[in-house]
Amino acid sequence: MTEVTIKRLGHRGDGIADGPDGTPIFVPRTLPGEVLSGTVSGARLENPRIVTPSDRRVAASCQHYKSCGGCSLQHADDAFVADWKVDVVRAALSAQGLDAPFRPIRTSPAHSRRRAAFSGRRTKKGALVGFHAPASDVITPVSACQLVTPALQAALPLCEAIVMLGGSRKAEMSLVVTDTPAGLDILVTGGKPLDMGLRQALSEAVMGHRLARLTWDEEPVLQETPPVVRFDGIDVALPPGAFLQATCDGEEALRTAVTEAVGPAGRVLDLFAGCGTFALPLARAADVCAIEGAQPLTDALSGGWRGAAGALRPVETQTRDLFRNPVIAEDLNGYDAVVIDPPRAGAEAQFAELAKSQVPVIAAVSCNPVSFARDAALLTAAGYRLEWVQVVDQFRWSAHVELVARLSTAHMAQHQAL
Repeated sequence: MTEVTIKRLGHRGDGIADGPDGTPIFVPRTLPGEVLSGTVSGARLENPRIVTPSDRRVAASCQHYKSCGGCSLQHADDAFVADWKVDVVRAALSAQGLDAPFRPIRTSPAHSRRRAAFSGRRTKKGALVGFHAPASDVITPVSACQLVTPALQAALPLCEAIVMLGGSRKAEMSLVVTDTPAGLDILVTGGKPLDMGLRQALSEAVMGHRLARLTWDEEPVLQETPPVVRFDGIDVALPPGAFLQATCDGEEALRTAVTEAVGPAGRVLDLFAGCGTFALPLARAADVCAIEGAQPLTDALSGGWRGAAGALRPVETQTRDLFRNPVIAEDLNGYDAVVIDPPRAGAEAQFAELAKSQVPVIAAVSCNPVSFARDAALLTAAGYRLEWVQVVDQFRWSAHVELVARLSTAHMAQHQAL
């Protein structure tokens, strides 16, 4: 047996200790300062036992925590998790030689996840629906999940019925369930081919449930009513599988920060706009051009604007692959502010054009501190100043971190005025 001391947490939330030969050893669900014993196997500590616990360790609030991989930080107190997530962003910036003022973190409450991707599999006796166990393809049922909304929790028996009808014991299914004001929106993938018999059986199984829509792969099975969500009071009908912020609280925190970052801009460009999370609310005070790579999303955004019945200023939409065809600097210069919310990998080509532009304000939204820091370094090298960072924790008890940052050229304008 070997004893190790956890030095810090990695970006995935695993504890990191120094191994006997000085190489890192990763131990999940541990905290800095804890002493553990176990058998070193490669870069892991097998069968770890806590010898000396941290004073930041708490009893997990969820009964499924030991067997479920949906959460990874319930063993730490809330203040530790909040500080650690801010430090993850701070460390990513520091690695690029950057620093900025940090605003207090916004954390979504328990039972607030309005969307979850459940895994499902047929068994000899029925069906399993839940989340994967840590580092495993084993599905853990979650009858009392601390993350999801009550409506998602109540949807699990329906999900099990769907898996019984459309699943097999050989393949795993995915059920993405969204809690919308109109009812549940369920997208199923990985099931049997949809034929008339399965369609009829599914239609009967969902009777009596508050279901807005059921989609099988890309095929609609039924739609009782459009699954509408509200972006700051503006109704938008979601396409199947469309991106949506995980919690209403997290969406509001991101939107508030973006709105403040944009400020009084009269013309705003929203890149990677999705269904209009930011573009539509911003159109209350600005003319907006929203660009997104998928036509169903831009159609939904346009529909939301039309449904606002003149309450918003003009919103132009474009469907465009911003990775292969970024908006060039010359075109960017026609806007007072740019909002950019790329996928986890970031958008190097688009940030390169932003760095060459003269856009006064950039509101950068990110779910990956490392790619954000890389892109922010490109902008600061071009003369932008990183004014502030707002960290948002809407994936509570996970290692996932989101943020909004404001970058501007205001200091350059002031210098030129002098």
